[in-house]
Amino acid sequence: MASAEHKQSQRANRRFIKSAMAAPMLAPEEEQALAIAFRDRQDSSALHRLTQAHMRLVISMAARFRNYGLPMGDLIQEGNIGLMQAAMRFDPAREVRFSTYAGWWIRASIQDFVLRNWSIVRTGTTAAHKSLFFNLRRLRARIGGNSDGPMTSAARAEIARKLNVDVRDVEEMEGRITAGDRSLNATFGEDGDAAWQDSLADDRALPDETVMDLHDSERRRIWLKDALKCLSPRELAIIRARRLAEETRTLEELGEKLGISKERVRQIEVQALKKLKDALIARVGDPVAAGLLSS
Repeated sequence: MASAEHKQSQRANRRFIKSAMAAPMLAPEEEQALAIAFRDRQDSSALHRLTQAHMRLVISMAARFRNYGLPMGDLIQEGNIGLMQAAMRFDPAREVRFSTYAGWWIRASIQDFVLRNWSIVRTGTTAAHKSLFFNLRRLRARIGGNSDGPMTSAARAEIARKLNVDVRDVEEMEGRITAGDRSLNATFGEDGDAAWQDSLADDRALPDETVMDLHDSERRRIWLKDALKCLSPRELAIIRARRLAEETRTLEELGEKLGISKERVRQIEVQALKKLKDALIARVGDPVAAGLLSS
């Protein structure tokens, strides 16, 4: 069933490509008139003629990205999206052919599609990472002498210099491109009876460890709550604002609120921390080891 659908899709792609390549090309004057008609009157027929005449540009651009393992039909569809965006934004007052302007949009749309779908691992979306992804094979073949096997340190450094990226980015991209994605259901071993997902370690804590952590956290919370009772109201307010709040307050902010200098706030904070430490030492022995105070 899947094979029949694939063949049907291929036939549809061939028909579309044949139709697109047969569309007549536009003279500069015709192109200008159609662009003006759409800009000024939103003439949909003019937009259709303008884009239809440039479908061959989409096909040509999509063909450059066939080696990334994505269906040609999908690449053409994404290129069409870029073509439509170009037509919507094209200013006929500029002294530039529509094909020149549309080429950038078509290529950008196809590149974004390749980056989104080439790997389940996010490849990077900055201009530098895009340039690295789409130029690494070519530069590696030219600088390294071949496109197989790991590159030398000198080759990575040269590519990083040419593309203005870090050597570490070149190393990471090289690993992603050469390794590709691996299914967790893929089998290995002599009999092929084991799957990769069976060999993955679970980094989550064991149930008994989770219970112990919750118990310890609750015990530390009680210890700290009891120790805070030794502070005066002003000391407690400063400790809460400086040490316990999600968004801590500055010494200057607290000084203005309490009507004292920021240096006085600092002194009170130091004094309050010492009282807390003494109270916790009397309760648990070592508050740092117990995770109640930082060293």
